[in-house]
Amino acid sequence: MPAVAPLHASFDDVERIAVLRGGGIGDLVFALPAIAALRAAYPGAKVVLLGMPAHAALLEGRGVVDRVEVLPAAPGVRAGEEDPAATAEFFERLPRFDLAAQLHGGGRNANPFLLRLGARHTVGTGTPDATRLERTLHYDFFQHEVLRWLEVAGLAGAAPVDLEPRLTATADELAAARALLGPGPVVVLHPGATDPRRHWPTERFGEVAAALAADGVAVAVVGDPSEVPVAEAVVRAAAHPAVRSLAGTLSLTDLVGVLAAAAVVLANDSGPRHLAQALGAPTVGIFVFGNTINAMPFGRERHRIRLGRITRCPICGADATQVGWTAPRCEHDPSYVADVPVADVLEDVRDLLRLRG
Repeated sequence: MPAVAPLHASFDDVERIAVLRGGGIGDLVFALPAIAALRAAYPGAKVVLLGMPAHAALLEGRGVVDRVEVLPAAPGVRAGEEDPAATAEFFERLPRFDLAAQLHGGGRNANPFLLRLGARHTVGTGTPDATRLERTLHYDFFQHEVLRWLEVAGLAGAAPVDLEPRLTATADELAAARALLGPGPVVVLHPGATDPRRHWPTERFGEVAAALAADGVAVAVVGDPSEVPVAEAVVRAAAHPAVRSLAGTLSLTDLVGVLAAAAVVLANDSGPRHLAQALGAPTVGIFVFGNTINAMPFGRERHRIRLGRITRCPICGADATQVGWTAPRCEHDPSYVADVPVADVLEDVRDLLRLRG
């Protein structure tokens, strides 16, 4: 496969690679093809992800990286109150890396953090005001995240080996999921998202769930403990015994199994949707206008998207085409996807169920 952009020369004698990628599960998923490219370009090197506790739990035993070092709280890198002593200890315990790749964001905070590793070579992105690395890619919000990080890998001479993010559920995860979900096809719904502006209204999810249940399809609603009220609202709206909530009851590895075993996953633009795609599940995703550029799945045989066309805040008129962390935002949290019709989403789910056979 050709590189996303001109492939740069690789570096010599690379035995240890650090990859900086904080954020949520979806953020990690977007970086998986770039990590695969780096591993293929430097097959003898040990790859260490500087990431989040959830990343460590998700990747354990899957062979994606050799290990995960959990990031300390630091501005723009990991949320929380910074403890200078803990940050210093983090850098002191790490080995000297030959190559450090910043797959984290625009670089204002991430690049100085990465440089503290003292790696021989550094690659990553940078806004105009960010500290430059040895090889720096211009950061523009409107670029697909998978392609952005593949382009960064190309700065280190690493050509793509995968375009789609890929993860594999274990046999134990799948067996546990099938025991939990029961026989027959199950559609999994995730009605949450970190940003409430990405939420399709819960009553719409409930309408879809009720229609699927009337078709004879079981529906399971998932979410983390903070999303239990949203999941329960969907179940109430559906008002059908075939629709139940698993929100707040699943570990991350449980969720992996449930998503991988799903006949279809219907979700907002969220970490579980991106994780489901990486696990090979068919998905229907509901996206705010601008984020289709950054986060939508590439293919349409297994994945469908429905696009919210609200481009300004319905309350104050502020621009809503960019809802990423780099964008100034108003204080309002209306749904930017409330205009997506139930009939269109239901059609997509039913179509994917028919294709599944």
